[in-house]
Amino acid sequence: MSNSIQIIPVHTAPAYAVAIGGGLLPACGQRLREILGPCHAAVITDSTVAPLYLDTVARSLEDAGFAVSTYVFPAGEAHKNFETLSGILEFLAEERLTRSDCVVALGGGVTGDMAGFAAAVYLRGVRCVQLPTTLLSAVDSSVGGKTAIDLKAGKNLAGAFLQPAAVLCDTDCLATLPAHVFADGAAEAVKTGVLCDESLFALFEDGSLTAAPGEVIARCVAYKAGVVERDEREQGERRLLNLGHTVGHAIEKCSGYAIPHGHAVAAGLAIIARSAEALGWAEEPIAARIADCLAKNGLPTGTEYTAADLAHAASADKKRSGGDITLVIPKKIGVCALKKVPVGQLLPIISAGLEG
Repeated sequence: MSNSIQIIPVHTAPAYAVAIGGGLLPACGQRLREILGPCHAAVITDSTVAPLYLDTVARSLEDAGFAVSTYVFPAGEAHKNFETLSGILEFLAEERLTRSDCVVALGGGVTGDMAGFAAAVYLRGVRCVQLPTTLLSAVDSSVGGKTAIDLKAGKNLAGAFLQPAAVLCDTDCLATLPAHVFADGAAEAVKTGVLCDESLFALFEDGSLTAAPGEVIARCVAYKAGVVERDEREQGERRLLNLGHTVGHAIEKCSGYAIPHGHAVAAGLAIIARSAEALGWAEEPIAARIADCLAKNGLPTGTEYTAADLAHAASADKKRSGGDITLVIPKKIGVCALKKVPVGQLLPIISAGLEG
């Protein structure tokens, strides 16, 4: 085990814990047996992660007394859809999984969403465990219980809330990530710093994300856990976690999901920061500092798509309510606010944030 294990409790109903540290995948069986008891574990993963970690996880589960079934689907956001969901659900039914069993999501954000959604709707809900293998899923998507698939109209438009029974974040997995995949997760970490903590944001400016990823993950998870505890169903404060996502999701959709989530969110964050300054919503100059930080972490700060392209795509965003949409506005580093605007104002708002 490469480092000590940090435990972050999440006090939802039901409550669970996020374990963060090295060596957790080889030891996952015993840890999960203590939480779940022996049962049938259906491990869902994708074609990228399977060659790296599936055997390790399956062996650990079997050694701990679990009956294990495995399902591998093609990797990529393009497969986060009804066809993949249907395949997973049919697999769970063929394996005769029961409500006393569990689904194990092994992989990044797409796998966590797909397996979590399948667990939420199969038999109207079975237990799910998250084993994140990317920085993005570790700092963000594996915690909080939001699961979803994409529709033709937009990203994450069909989904369900299902809090995991446990999250085991093995930081050793980060060593296998290509640079662009690691950067994808850095976007959500930087977003968290902009939301909540000047000192956390400063870590990303001086390179501490790569030097001490376990500590950064723990701080991001602790912040998100607190938000989720106070607003589990995203009725108020939790909507702040969508900082950069309205424009980011629009960029993803415009690209046919060729641009990965974190890179799109980074561009969306930079754009909304420039908009906030240009429109007088920011309390201090922030756009250049945010853009510089994103660039230092290998992330984009703009997009080739026009304001009209992005406004059209964003008009179908799930944060829309009637004729309005709620944007997350950065006021200064560590302070953001929700702002409801008419959907018709998206075009000038996005235009104000595009680089010249």
